[in-house]
Amino acid sequence: MANKLTQMYQIRRIIQLQIQGISRSEIARTQGLSRNTVRHYLDLFKSYFKDLSEALTWSDEALHRLVSGKPAEPSPKHQTLHERFKNYEQELSRVGVSRQLLWLEYRKEQPDGVQFSQFCNLFRQWQKHQQVVMHLEHKAGEKLFIDFAGSKLYWTDIPTGQSIAAEVFVATLACSQLTYVEAIPSQRKSHFLAALSNALVYFGGVPQAIIPDNLKSAVTKPDRYEPHLNESLEHFAAHYGSCIYPARSGKPRDKSLVEKAVELAYQRIYAPLRNQVFSSLAALNEAILPLLEVHNQALFQGKDYSRRSRFEEVERSALRPLPSEKYQLQSYHTAKVHPDCHVLLSEDRHYYSVPYTLVGQLVKMVYNTETVEIYHNYQRIATHQRMVSKHHYTTLKEHLPAQHQWLMNWSPVFFEQEALKIGMNTHLAIQQLLNRKTYPAQSYKSCAGVLSLAKKVGAQRMENACQRAIAYEGISYTLIKSILDRELDYIPLADETITSPTGIYHENIRGASHYQ
Repeated sequence: MANKLTQMYQIRRIIQLQIQGISRSEIARTQGLSRNTVRHYLDLFKSYFKDLSEALTWSDEALHRLVSGKPAEPSPKHQTLHERFKNYEQELSRVGVSRQLLWLEYRKEQPDGVQFSQFCNLFRQWQKHQQVVMHLEHKAGEKLFIDFAGSKLYWTDIPTGQSIAAEVFVATLACSQLTYVEAIPSQRKSHFLAALSNALVYFGGVPQAIIPDNLKSAVTKPDRYEPHLNESLEHFAAHYGSCIYPARSGKPRDKSLVEKAVELAYQRIYAPLRNQVFSSLAALNEAILPLLEVHNQALFQGKDYSRRSRFEEVERSALRPLPSEKYQLQSYHTAKVHPDCHVLLSEDRHYYSVPYTLVGQLVKMVYNTETVEIYHNYQRIATHQRMVSKHHYTTLKEHLPAQHQWLMNWSPVFFEQEALKIGMNTHLAIQQLLNRKTYPAQSYKSCAGVLSLAKKVGAQRMENACQRAIAYEGISYTLIKSILDRELDYIPLADETITSPTGIYHENIRGASHYQ
């Protein structure tokens, strides 16, 4: 602003010319003032008056007090109104309360009171001259601002003496400015969401909206109008019944409350801890909590209430209740279904089954520490307990084709049970097949082959063939098939001396019949 004194008539002329639509540069030229001086006065008046013509109705004394920063002495009527303003800060924080509503209540008690525009102007003037002005645009339970402090805190690994840095998560409610601070290992998604969940538990409720900065663990693609949120963060918001909308990039005023909370954390938490040594992250957080509560209990400058008292009185009841279960971090992975009806969770190198009809399709895997859910076209098609064993398979039989389901049942008990359904001789033959190999699984295909013969020739012929094969003391799938092919099962064993059909029987000896 110019060093020379600006006369009151010049100030009024500045207002008149601005109302007429004259540019600021032209006003400065015609009045012999600098453009900065003109801009200063016009910005001041526009912050006080919705309509600049109202400024012309003020006396020279009142305007002088305004431009010189000295508050005008309130009239008795205004003095009464100023007494009300002390309670309006808190009232405006309540859901549904507006200045219009407060003015209507005021006029109901004071029919000859000021008009709404003057009511608002007087309220703005009263705010300006308070030592601390609360952010009245924030309703109780409406917003939670979150951010990370730029400076880190440290703890020491005692055995090695290494100093380990910890990120500091800060969250503050917009209305009461109640603040939560926690030291966490990193800004990774898992640590960030765990800290945010702890903050909601600390507040004892959920705000309508959570406003993060454009940190990578929250926003995958920043955008002024439609930022792309991390899918886990969206799932977090859905779990708690809140919504997420990040602050604009390069707009610190969008999150000025949490920026101020970080500054206060430096003074009231970092500074008292600067000379202390902590042996673990948990010990560091134990030291933070009492200092955090001292900060929340401290009175606002020039006010008779603290963050904690304001929260308890105004905001706690406006928060939504916490869900019955704490949030579990969900991770996401897209995979293609293999021909064997399984998909690979690459993080664990473990395979999980899906319905065989989806072979070759892309599916989405949603998993946490306990379960793996698999979706196709937004429909859940499978749920498995999460396993961390590498290169192993978790399979549900109903996901496989019928022939594969039968293969999955293969075991000594399964084959013996199936053989009993045919008869005792078949059961004995299967037992001998299973006992023939050191490892039972080596005989599974032979057993399956024997049981498949029963489907072709019937139970009776199968029983007779197995009885003869047992008598030959060389039980195998090849021997039983040979007996059936030669129809030797029709010859009663009592009518002949039991010898191997080839004299010497071995499953690798073809016999004379092979060359006929």
